[in-house]
Amino acid sequence: MVESNYDILGIVEGITEKEIRDAFRRLALQFHSDRGGENEQFIKIKQAYDDLKIGKKYPDTDIEKIKNSRVYSDESEEDVRRKNQILGQELSKEMKTAEEWALALNQSNTTATRLFGSKTLGEIELERKATGTLSIKGNFMAGSLTYDGPIIMQGSITSPSWTQEFKTNIHLTKGDFKFINPLENKYKIENGARIIIDSGNAVIGNIYGRKFRVEDKEGRVGIFQIQEHRTNISAPQGKIIAENIANTVSLDADTIIVLNVEEDSILSAREILFYGSKLTFDCLIKLKQNGTIRFFENFSIQGLSGDAIIELENGKKIRLFDLKTKKIRDLDDNLVSNKENYSKDATLVGNGFTITYHMLDNLSKKQTNKQQSKWSSKFRFSKK
Repeated sequence: MVESNYDILGIVEGITEKEIRDAFRRLALQFHSDRGGENEQFIKIKQAYDDLKIGKKYPDTDIEKIKNSRVYSDESEEDVRRKNQILGQELSKEMKTAEEWALALNQSNTTATRLFGSKTLGEIELERKATGTLSIKGNFMAGSLTYDGPIIMQGSITSPSWTQEFKTNIHLTKGDFKFINPLENKYKIENGARIIIDSGNAVIGNIYGRKFRVEDKEGRVGIFQIQEHRTNISAPQGKIIAENIANTVSLDADTIIVLNVEEDSILSAREILFYGSKLTFDCLIKLKQNGTIRFFENFSIQGLSGDAIIELENGKKIRLFDLKTKKIRDLDDNLVSNKENYSKDATLVGNGFTITYHMLDNLSKKQTNKQQSKWSSKFRFSKK
């Protein structure tokens, strides 16, 4: 049986307002924390009294609590998780409806505008334009959306960290995904969201993932697990243009244009262009066949972390440390002697420098040969 607000205050329905107030004051004195009472019970009593003042007989259900507050700070972690689970479920239902609505408009080639969510859950406005572009205004916080066309976005994108069930997934089967003025508006993608663009480009702002420590469930001191919510952006046939990439992010495209890359981020592309000055030690660059990496900032290569790894499509790995200025220049001198190769593999051009797949592959071979030569000399092996 559901406990009513009258039950919580220990009174019967139909009494006067004064009697309700007196009952509240009596219980407040008993349970107030200043008098050694239980704070959680006092909050429950206070809410029941406030409800009865406006004629509300029963406390909010879990879903009503979700809709009345988007932020939870309960002391119980399990209670927070349960409430947020409901929030993710409600938002995911809304985005499923939005997906079906957008599909119907595409099939009939008509335009319309509609709000999804609510002021308490978070409103998001979708509009299908005459060009077939889907405009999204508002923050996308949970659920999946697949659309057969371009999307322009005014708002940030996140994903629930408490569950993978309602994870944010946006999929464009054709066309570009673009934020409107992402740097000026400070739009971002974060917390394990995923965006897939089958045959277009992505123009976005800052991208963040999330990695955090979870204490041992059995309460053992010093024992914990690392959970990660890696944010993924994929445009295998197009470009990804972004600002700062940090804290557990993966980008995959034909071309990636980016400012700074930090904290366990992975970039995979045929062409990668860096316009910032930061590439930290725990990052990985996966360079596709015949690709190039270009640093545009006017700084020395020694300013980048030497422990960052470049991995070629053929599986070879090179530390950025092995590409310090002297070694790059030595390799460049070898290319100068071969005009045909040098035309394809020019390096250290303008403000900054360029590294090519061919150059890295040759450097890898050169290092292997040197290592073999050292071992041969040490153990007096001879070539026959």
